[in-house]
Order: sequence, then structure tokens, then C-alpha cells
Amino acid sequence: MGFRIEGGAVARVVIDRVAKRNALTRAMWEALPGLLTELAEDDAVKVLLVTGDGPSFSAGADIRELISGDDPADPMAELRAFNLRAQAALREFPKPTVAVVRGHCIGGGLELAVNCDFRFAARDASFGVTPARIGVVYPPDAIKVLLDLVGPATTKYLLFSGELLTADEAHLKGLVDRVADDPMAAAEAFAATMLTRSQLTIRSAKESVNALLAGTDAETAAVRRYRETIASGELAEGIAAFTEKRSPQFGRHPR
Repeated sequence: MGFRIEGGAVARVVIDRVAKRNALTRAMWEALPGLLTELAEDDAVKVLLVTGDGPSFSAGADIRELISGDDPADPMAELRAFNLRAQAALREFPKPTVAVVRGHCIGGGLELAVNCDFRFAARDASFGVTPARIGVVYPPDAIKVLLDLVGPATTKYLLFSGELLTADEAHLKGLVDRVADDPMAAAEAFAATMLTRSQLTIRSAKESVNALLAGTDAETAAVRRYRETIASGELAEGIAAFTEKRSPQFGRHPR
């Protein structure tokens, strides 16, 4: 399949094609939404880490498959559809997601990373989008994700040049949230913090951010989540813990 799933409260999706620098195949793009649905429906999972096995996150799409489709007028049609569906599934995953990046994070690899909520990178990581090197027209949906994250100038720089950014450069441009000697340890520590927070608050915040970026209604879901915090006792528990100077014990974890 090309992915390895590791369960638990802090679950992992591991890109597992080390011999190919974790290049992403059409079958992998096709499979990813289903894997994410299973993890989303697992109440035990609270945070998802996305990473690559070995020294690289992912060197991108498997180039041999780019124009292997049946339609000579649009040989990338099926691959593009699977790719965009996988990106959307990761972007809309209801729980916090962190891409943990070592080595190359290029093309399709970067598409996975930027559709996570956060990106933690090793100091040797490098980031780039390379369609201009091979004549691929980058889909607008994928461009919008970059645009929302880093703005028009950096989006154009990446797409026009096809050049790679170092981890420090990517951090300065807002593409990376944290650079660390051990990004997995940093991501796990951050995940541990999120496990102590109200899952209803986190869920609501992610829903609202996604809705606002998409230009859709954020208010209806936010009101529903607010009522849930009252009905579940999470709001009362949070206020009581603050008043009593103790850590809150949030017991409700919504699906």
C-alpha cells in the first residue's frame, strides 16, 4: 500500500517506500482517504502525526505515473483526481494533524505536509514544489492551500522557480512551524500538550478555521460546539480547574 498506520492516542501515518524516497504512487493517493476515515472514526485517536520512513519525508509523486492514464488528451486525469481527493481528506481530518519532516519534502510530499495543521521539520529538511521543472500545470485547489498558508509571493516563488527551501528558510516564510534537532520528539511533546486540552474546543477551532478559509458558514458549527461544552460539563470543568489552580480533567472526546 505504501503507508504504515500506527495507532494510539497519538497515531501515525508513515509513508513507507524508503527505497523510492517515499515517492507517492497513484494507488497511495487513492488509498489515503480511506485510511484517514478509519482513523477519524477511531475514538482512541486524538492527534495524528504524518511522517516518512527513513531519511526523507517524501521526494514527491512517482514521476513514471504522471502521464500513464488512459486518456491521451488528459493522461493525468485519474491521478489528479486521486491526489486532490487525498489532499482534501487530510485537510478536513477532524483531529489535529502534524507533519513531521526529515530530508526531502517535495512536490506531492509537500502537498501532504501543507494539508496538515502543523509542520515540524528537522534542520536538514528541504521543501519545494517542482511542476515548472517538468511542465505540469499545478491545480488551483492545491495552489489555494499554499496561498492561504504562505501568501502570494512565496507561493509564486515556489511555483515559478521550482527551487528548494531549507528548513530555516521555510520557517521564515511560514511554511514550517518549528525547526528542531529531533522533530518527532518535538511533535510528540506538542501532541501530549494537546491531549490535555478540551477536545471539543480543538475540534471547534479546526472546524471554524477550515470554514473561514473555504468561505463557508462557521457560526452554526461553532454554536453547536459551544452548547456541547456546556452539556458535557467541559466548560464548567475548565473554569473550575482554573479557579482551583489545578489541571482540568476533560473526559469527553467527541467523534
